[in-house]
Amino acid sequence: MAIQLSDYPDILEALGDHAAELLASQWHEAARVFSHSALEAYLQGAVSLKALGRGSDLVLAYIESAPQVAREIGEQAVFEMLSAAIRMFSKTSAEVLTLFFSSAPFVARRLGEIELFRGYLLLLDQLLAQAPRGVRPMLGKIEALLEQMTLGGLRRWAAWGISAYRNDFAAQAEYFGLQSEQSRAVLQQERRGLLFIDVQRRLIMYLRALWGRDFFLRPTSGDFETRQGYRPYIEQYFIHVPDAYDDWENAHGQRVTALELFRAAVAHAAAHVVLSQYDLRLELAPAEQKLWIGLLEDAWVEREAIARFPGLLPLWQRLLQVPATLEREREAAFPAVLDRCALALLDPDYGDDHPLVARARSAFAALLAAQPQDASARYTEILQRAQELAAAAAEIGLELPGYGDDGAILYRDDNRYLWTAPASQLGDILAGGPPQVRKYVSLMEMINAVDVETAGDDAQEIWVLATEFFDDDGTTFNEREGKAPVSQPVSYPEWDYQTQLERPLWVTVYEKRPKMGDPEVIHAFLEAQKPLVQRLKKLIEAVQPQGVIRQRKVEDGDEIDINAAVLAFTDIRMGQQPDPRIGIRTRLHTRDLSVLLLIDLSESTNDRLRSRSEGDVTVLQLAREAAVLLAEALERIGDPFMLCGFDSNGRHDVEFYTFKDFAAEYDDKVKGRLAGMTGQLSTRMGAALRHAGHLLDQQPSQKKLLLLLTDGEPSDNDVRDPQYLRFDAKKAVEELARRGIRTFCLSLDPYADEYVSRIFGARNYLVLDHIDRLPERLPQLYLAMTK
Repeated sequence: MAIQLSDYPDILEALGDHAAELLASQWHEAARVFSHSALEAYLQGAVSLKALGRGSDLVLAYIESAPQVAREIGEQAVFEMLSAAIRMFSKTSAEVLTLFFSSAPFVARRLGEIELFRGYLLLLDQLLAQAPRGVRPMLGKIEALLEQMTLGGLRRWAAWGISAYRNDFAAQAEYFGLQSEQSRAVLQQERRGLLFIDVQRRLIMYLRALWGRDFFLRPTSGDFETRQGYRPYIEQYFIHVPDAYDDWENAHGQRVTALELFRAAVAHAAAHVVLSQYDLRLELAPAEQKLWIGLLEDAWVEREAIARFPGLLPLWQRLLQVPATLEREREAAFPAVLDRCALALLDPDYGDDHPLVARARSAFAALLAAQPQDASARYTEILQRAQELAAAAAEIGLELPGYGDDGAILYRDDNRYLWTAPASQLGDILAGGPPQVRKYVSLMEMINAVDVETAGDDAQEIWVLATEFFDDDGTTFNEREGKAPVSQPVSYPEWDYQTQLERPLWVTVYEKRPKMGDPEVIHAFLEAQKPLVQRLKKLIEAVQPQGVIRQRKVEDGDEIDINAAVLAFTDIRMGQQPDPRIGIRTRLHTRDLSVLLLIDLSESTNDRLRSRSEGDVTVLQLAREAAVLLAEALERIGDPFMLCGFDSNGRHDVEFYTFKDFAAEYDDKVKGRLAGMTGQLSTRMGAALRHAGHLLDQQPSQKKLLLLLTDGEPSDNDVRDPQYLRFDAKKAVEELARRGIRTFCLSLDPYADEYVSRIFGARNYLVLDHIDRLPERLPQLYLAMTK
């Protein structure tokens, strides 16, 4: 069902008539380029900008530009752009922010890649910090600048202006507005011949015509240059080429245009993608051999490509030409020898008396004579020849650099593709990759077509039988081999306390399958804690029972209490004041409550504590024992409950583990998962609370309780401001409270009083002074809260 703008009346009212009209005109394009969650985040971003109170032009510019940016380089770039604007708003004016949004579609189109767009946003941050008067004039001239320069050139041009006019504000404005002679001179110096973005489509069509398939091309910024320019490389299916090339002249004075350079580079890289593959033996080869491995493999793939497309030979030959007469002393060192070896392998008519050139020719001839049938056999032969060439180079005293330091041949990639393991599947690489498909098939399809009965979490397609399939022992394959599907990544916003705005889709939560441990560990703990279990049992029996409750001595009951009525009538006959409470009220009492226990599984839970006579224990062990006792109590009471844990490794990787779902039985499988709990990484609390609240929202219970067990404050490895994640967790708790979910924190941090009350509220936390009492206190706390 298509999403309609009319589904968001509150947002339209908040934006006002003018913005709502523009949004209506942009809605078709926005709905086409944004996913459902991103579309809602796009709307919330407009509301957040409206709340800044900086005028309507800023909101209008964002509404108009965001779908265009998403169409060019993906929806994630829109939220990177919005986050950058939120960071900038306290440092600059609304006019600059409006100009920033208005120019963003052009910048995205010229850069053509989200990583380069992020580099552009970083450049603006640096400029605001070091030359704030230059931001507005530069944004006003950004089209002229990016028409002539790459992102690397723009960085160097801006760095020159910052260095020269750091304290001269008038000169800053002139320089960044292209009004000064010095500014135009530096622009001419950084200007490049042909930009990748101007020929990208032609290069894709060129490769498609050669190989009959599509290739993924991406530009890379040229800030880091080698001797003859920055080099292409292949990484995880993508061919990365320089974002610009200049015309080039070889050693014989032959001119090679920038377009021909682009064609030579992508044709060589595409030949690698088609004909080469990763091999662990190449990755483990010594660094001095990798240079020769790359040289021989380059020659092999070019020879195969030329056999199919002879027109590639003159193109590559012109880029490998060396002088006809050599100054031997100067040209005998690397990288000239590498150029000569490469040309000798490509051109059989090339004559050169250098001993390594002859050895390289001999090694390549031996490789061709071996006629390897596949890549594995070819690499076996190449490894042997590379070892011989490395030894020969050492014998004559030629000091060859390690891999990655040569940079000699302009159009060839750096060969990392040969010794870098590829991703498991293309969906891991492409943003918003295809979701895992669950396909329902018949019994005969399953029997005849399936070669691998079990699959990992990364399988592209899972086949499911519509009915159960029983094995000879009477168990079903689902019971024996089946796994519950792991959900797709979920993105949540994060609160920035400095700007008082949300960063939409900022954090990504992954539901991970927990490791299995030995459930006997849990059984042994329960056996050892029998006295504590008995005390908890008595507390559980004291909990108010469920069912029909008859309440006597009420005035307006559902029925008459005969005994109370007789006593009242007797009092009347004796002239005394009767008790009017002669009714009985009948009501149904149910514990309509769902609870989720969320356990902090960060690295700090592995800390050891001297708290028991039998020796040291870890915080993680105490947390596990507390979860077990709470689960035993909840199982006896009958309240639906869920046991979860979390850790984080930056905002893009918050790991969420489910040990027991609401619908699952509390059995040995759950106890095994609890026994396998491990502590690692960091504590991004706000994202975990939001995801736990999302799971609680799906429960039909009237009351919902989220218990958080943690040993420290919110923290993560990509956040330096200690207050940032505290305020985000506080915001998450407030959001949950508005949705009817009570959050209670049990903290094991002795210094938690400094921050925990501000996050959870004065009555929604408990700091446990004696940590070794945690297993006992957690279930008691729950029973006291829910009577």
